[in-house]
Amino acid sequence: MSDPVLRAFFLGRALAQAVGEQIEATVTNGLSELAKLDAEQRERLRQFSQQVMEKAARDVEGAASSSGSSTTTSPFGSSNGDLQVTIDELRAEIARLRTELQLYRSR
Repeated sequence: MSDPVLRAFFLGRALAQAVGEQIEATVTNGLSELAKLDAEQRERLRQFSQQVMEKAARDVEGAASSSGSSTTTSPFGSSNGDLQVTIDELRAEIARLRTELQLYRSR
């Protein structure tokens, strides 16, 4: 291997492979961190939504107990978080409250 051109070729090839491996490792780590941040953000959003729903449920229960209302249904749907069920139950609760408000105003 005394030919300088041949040595330069192998040196260049080894350098290109090493740089390629470094770039691959950097991109892989970057994408991994990005996915991790995305998952953490989704979990924070889920926890925040759950806290808001629990607070609203406590407020509804507190309002119902202070007004003497006898609602026995859960105001926010099943525990699995079915959004459509929650929306339907909230709409029904709003309709019931509007009816009670109209009856109160007509007295």
